[in-house]
Amino acid sequence: MRVVIVTESFPPDVNGVAHCALQTARHLVRRGHTPLVIAPAVADPAADTDAPCAVVRVPSLPLPGYPQVRVALPSRRVAAAIAAHRADLVHLAGPFVLGVRGMTAAARLGIPAVAVYQTDLAGYARTYVGTGEGAAWRRLRAVHGAADRTLAPSSAAVRDLEAHGIGRIRLWGRGVDTVRFRPGLRDTALRRELAPGGELLVGYVGRLAPEKRVDLLAGIRGTPGVRTVVVGDGPSGPGLRAALPDARFLGRRTGDDLARIFASLDVFAHTGPHETFCQTVQEAMASGLPVIAPAAGGPLDLVDHGRTGLLVPPGDPDALREAVTALAAAPEVRAAYGRAGRTAVEGRTWEALGDELIGHYREVLRERTAVAA
Repeated sequence: MRVVIVTESFPPDVNGVAHCALQTARHLVRRGHTPLVIAPAVADPAADTDAPCAVVRVPSLPLPGYPQVRVALPSRRVAAAIAAHRADLVHLAGPFVLGVRGMTAAARLGIPAVAVYQTDLAGYARTYVGTGEGAAWRRLRAVHGAADRTLAPSSAAVRDLEAHGIGRIRLWGRGVDTVRFRPGLRDTALRRELAPGGELLVGYVGRLAPEKRVDLLAGIRGTPGVRTVVVGDGPSGPGLRAALPDARFLGRRTGDDLARIFASLDVFAHTGPHETFCQTVQEAMASGLPVIAPAAGGPLDLVDHGRTGLLVPPGDPDALREAVTALAAAPEVRAAYGRAGRTAVEGRTWEALGDELIGHYREVLRERTAVAA
């Protein structure tokens, strides 16, 4: 199969869309298929040296106020690259700007398209500008409505899409690297550095941006015997350092370094209410950690309340503090949740999810052939 992955983000970007697009390309190559990636240009021209396949970069500009995010500019390269690749299918990863052009090109060329819903753009519009939800959904309906199939990462995402008039939806989750993220990487030296008094380490990993609501971690300040660890970067970083003066900010970490930090925590706390999936929750579970997360979006599928962690009302710092206090007082419960979480994700490898994705591709191609006949 010759597949073009049109993605709004790709490494060296660090986010869910970029990571999933990279894993998809890698898996297609492993299975003997021929992918091509089309993505926004980044500042470093050497960024694609580790890419598993050819990458076509489209001119882009940094998002004002958030330079880590780049937005593609209109370009004829998208249609030209899809045609030149002789694509059998176009995969649209988190389509909104570049993905719209990819969908238009696929339709013009008569190529089937699978659109992967990954980002709650309407929620982001509400968070950043206080308006624009309707416009975001109109754009999403246009691109997903034109696709042969939409893949949603969670039950909550499926319900959200259906409620806004989008059809032809299937559920497709995300894989997790259970070899990289594992409990055995727990590092006593790192723990002594982060918690010299033997405190319980409660960690957050992710972007430091308004929609992530990392400010809610201020609710656990002053909890006896608890220390907060924050991993990530983003525009909210300076404000969060002021709001959380006792927390340890470790900056952006990736790969084995990130896995070691995960395994060295005691509790993972996610705070953002707009997650369509939430990959860091899976990585925490693979690392053997109990998870505290909002009872909203993707975490509803991932966290089994009272078995692998605790779900709390979104945006409630008091509920977050109560959950941390409860787990801090119950080491046996923490250990049981951590074991159950690890067991729950052991079958969710990228290989398994990649094969599932290829199954969706083949179904779409068969459906197109049947209609043409």
